[in-house]
Amino acid sequence: MTLLKLNPCLFLFVSFFTVHLGVSAQVETPQLSPVSTINQKVGLSDIEITYARPSKRNREVFGNVVAYDAMWRLGANKNTTITCSDDLYFGSDTLKKGTYAVFATPHKQSWDVYFYTDYSNWGTPDEWDDSKVALKVQPKVLSLANSVETMTIALENLSTDGAVLSISWDRVAVKMPFTLDTRTKVDNSINKVMSGPSAGDYYSAAKYYYNQELDKKKSLEWINKAVELRGTSAYWYTKLQAEILAWNGEYKKAIEAAQISMKTAASKGNEDYVRMNEKSIAEWKKMK
Repeated sequence: MTLLKLNPCLFLFVSFFTVHLGVSAQVETPQLSPVSTINQKVGLSDIEITYARPSKRNREVFGNVVAYDAMWRLGANKNTTITCSDDLYFGSDTLKKGTYAVFATPHKQSWDVYFYTDYSNWGTPDEWDDSKVALKVQPKVLSLANSVETMTIALENLSTDGAVLSISWDRVAVKMPFTLDTRTKVDNSINKVMSGPSAGDYYSAAKYYYNQELDKKKSLEWINKAVELRGTSAYWYTKLQAEILAWNGEYKKAIEAAQISMKTAASKGNEDYVRMNEKSIAEWKKMK
């Protein structure tokens, strides 16, 4: 019988590869409290809530899994967070736009719900800092006829200017209505559109036409309007105005605009714009 000889190098490679696979491989199992993210538009505002969702699993939740009169991370694992793009008004109290951790202290008749400015914790903070409490809301406890198996945070009763932040688990729920100043956002949008393009809109349009060499007259019309609305303090506006004037063959006016741009840039300490304007003025003086 012929014996097969194994190359020692090949044997070492196979052994290393096998050991490496054994070390790096990881068993993947489902989480008992999976993470959920809510992204909801309320009126013209964006609200995002991220939290881990524990389940009841035949346990008594409040007074057992979640202690009464003790701080709770409002979920499992990493603390719950909420991000709002605009201020939220809980009655007469205001939660400023931003990102917060949300904690709760459940009591039998009501809860204390805290919006905490430090949202980087895993669970509750090691040391609680009252100065980091942006808002405290105290909703009453509602008893549910049917048990909620998995803890649920939701935004309910959506309207154009508010909603209800709801937390429910087992046979307990708390609901926190809030409003938004949607009217002001709508009015600002209407006023902006009705009043016509802004200086920035005219500037962007003029710059695009200039860079793409599309329409000299239209580009000049737009940059003149931009400078009129913004003023000569924006030296990058007057620099573009000078460039477009020169493009239209109006070198004398181009030099005047460049001098204004250069003077303002110098007062702001922007030497790059000073040098660019000096170079352009020297070129245009030869072409007058």
